[in-house]
Amino acid sequence: MAAALLGVLALLSLLLGLPQQAAAHASLLEASPAAGARLEAAPAEVKLVFNERVEGAVGALEVLDGSSDPVTAERAKLSEDGLALTLPLPELDQGVYTVSYRIVSEDGHPIGGSYVFVIGDPPAARDASTFDVHAQLGHANHAEGGLTTASLIQYAARFLYYAALMLAAGAALWPLLYRQGWSRIADPLRGRLERMPQQALVLVALLYVFVETQLLMEGQPTSEWIRLFTATSVGQSYLALLLLAFVGLALPAGRGALRFVWALLLLATEAWSGHAAAAAPRWAALALDYVHLVFAALWAGGLMLLLFLWSAERKEAGRFAARFSRMAWISIVALTLSGIGLTLLYMTKPEYLLLTPWGILLLVKTGLVVLVAGVGFFLRSRMKRSGFPSGALLKADGALMALILVIVGVFTYISPLPANEPVGWHKMGSEMHVSIRITPNVPGDNEFAVRIWMHQSLGDPKSVKLRLQSEDKPELGAIEIPLEKFEDDEISTFEGYTKTAYRASGTYLPFAGRWTAEVRVMDKNDDERVERLGFRNY
Repeated sequence: MAAALLGVLALLSLLLGLPQQAAAHASLLEASPAAGARLEAAPAEVKLVFNERVEGAVGALEVLDGSSDPVTAERAKLSEDGLALTLPLPELDQGVYTVSYRIVSEDGHPIGGSYVFVIGDPPAARDASTFDVHAQLGHANHAEGGLTTASLIQYAARFLYYAALMLAAGAALWPLLYRQGWSRIADPLRGRLERMPQQALVLVALLYVFVETQLLMEGQPTSEWIRLFTATSVGQSYLALLLLAFVGLALPAGRGALRFVWALLLLATEAWSGHAAAAAPRWAALALDYVHLVFAALWAGGLMLLLFLWSAERKEAGRFAARFSRMAWISIVALTLSGIGLTLLYMTKPEYLLLTPWGILLLVKTGLVVLVAGVGFFLRSRMKRSGFPSGALLKADGALMALILVIVGVFTYISPLPANEPVGWHKMGSEMHVSIRITPNVPGDNEFAVRIWMHQSLGDPKSVKLRLQSEDKPELGAIEIPLEKFEDDEISTFEGYTKTAYRASGTYLPFAGRWTAEVRVMDKNDDERVERLGFRNY
């Protein structure tokens, strides 16, 4: 027995004396494209090389685009020596791409991670700032939270403007579309229907431009006012609006074709200055917005004419109602389709409908349009029975139109996208304080800063790591951010603690969504402390 024990001890001593490799696992040695690479041309493939053989039948290697969607459905191919994985890529456009790998080494150890590379010079991420008029002039947004007297005046001016715009354009479009019936209307009434909307538009356009420019240029020097009207699409659209408003006032009576062209130009000016001018692709947004405005003017202007005729020339109102009813249904269909198209262009994710005032107002507007369709159905049924529209239903339709214009006057000037805000977070602890800053916190390029305050008994950190993990796609590996130590001039000291600061800049947030920032701090005793922060961007 003694001899056997001595033999076992000798064997153990021999084994312990041999070089140990049990702690070593497969790891990524080389990546092409490399992490953080900025390429002028799209790569033909992604290739990962490991220090040990990996399994080719399990795991995954994929590349995601800026919307976090895979760019190819192909599987990666394993090299003959089992050390490299290669994934062929289709022709990629410029943008931000994420490489994510989850594989298993031959010894059964899982390996995972993610990194980002960039092709070309992709455009900045779209959030609420995309639709900020102040950005064209390089001003900070002057908007204040909550309802103020200035904001109430602004919304009132916008409502009056949209009402005047729709009614003036619609009143100018209908005489050509209802040419035969238009000549039957008595001259005095026809003259009022041609003049009054144009007169109202001139007055309201002056008020609207005055209010908008006062708020937009608050506190700015005279030189900036000149630049507003000469160097920005917003200012130029104001000038075009005022010019067309006065031209409409000067148009001779009875020139239906001329007034028709004037109305189309007026609506084109409005389309050029709205959200569509900031959306992408711009041509599609402008075309859809223009269609939306034209059919909205036909509906609003036609309803105004019908109300006037119903109160002044009841028989002609019956004839016009039949023509207007058909156009109203066409308008509702066109407004619905163009509205859906614009929403898809403005919003990068459907969930934003419930995260922004713009989305909530759009849903309310949609409900009102459904009510308009219901009222229109009963109006049409009444006309089939009696030949005349119902006065009560006409007034209800007019009230719904006014409510829709109120909403349009508000939500046309607020962003359809949520606003991104910088991440600023600080946590106190008995042995360590930590802060994280991410600015501006958008998909794409950002500045990252991590500050650590260690208790003096622990000294400076041996290592500090910052990782980003997608909460929306937890299957993706964490993105490691290469921090560099720097001398921090910011005064933020705590008695009994020593501060160290680290930073990085680059494209490490590849797509919008919910994220977790993880800070891992190793002290001199090799004890690791981990802090996590959840945040999101749009």
